[in-house]
Amino acid sequence: DLQNRGVKDILIACIDNLNGFPAAINTVFPQTEIQTCVVHQIRNSLKYVASKDQKAFMVDLKPVYKADTLEQAELRMDDLEAKWGKKYEKVIESWRNNWPKLTSYFRYDAPIRRLIYTTNTIEGFHRQVRKVTKTKGAFTSDMALLKLIYLAHNNISQKWTMPLSNWGVTAQKLAIWFPDRMV
Repeated sequence: DLQNRGVKDILIACIDNLNGFPAAINTVFPQTEIQTCVVHQIRNSLKYVASKDQKAFMVDLKPVYKADTLEQAELRMDDLEAKWGKKYEKVIESWRNNWPKLTSYFRYDAPIRRLIYTTNTIEGFHRQVRKVTKTKGAFTSDMALLKLIYLAHNNISQKWTMPLSNWGVTAQKLAIWFPDRMV
C-alpha cells in the first residue's frame, strides 16, 4: 500500500519480529535494510526472566545493545551468555537466533541508531489512538470511528512537525550511506 501511495524507496525499516514482514518489505522495496525492534526483543526476553532476576539481567543486557560497535556487542553478548545462559537458555537462544536482524543498526552512528532501533514511535501513535477510541462504548457507524481516528491523527501528527535533533547532520550521513537514494 505504501508503494501505491507514492513511496518510491525505503532506506531502513524497523519492524517487530512478525514472520514474513521482512520478505514482504524486500519484495516491494528490495534495497531496504531491515532492523528488528530491539525494544520488542528486550520485552519478549523479560517475559521469560524471573522477576527477581530482571533488574540484574537488564544491567548485563544493556551493554549488548548499547555497545559502540558490533564487535563490542558480540563480546557483551558472550558475557551475557556466560552469566545467564544456563538459567535462561531460551532467552539467550532467542537473541542468538535473531542476532543478524537485531544488529543492523550498528552500521550507523548514534543519531541514526536512535531513529531505527525501535518501533516505539509507531506504537506511541497506536497507543494515543487507542486512548481516544477505548473510552467510547460504541460507534454509530464505521464512518464515526474513522472520523474520530482522523481527528486523533491530526492532533498526534502536530508533534511530528518538530525537527529532529541534528537532522541536517543525520541526513548528510544517510546520504553517504545511501548514495543516489537519499533525496
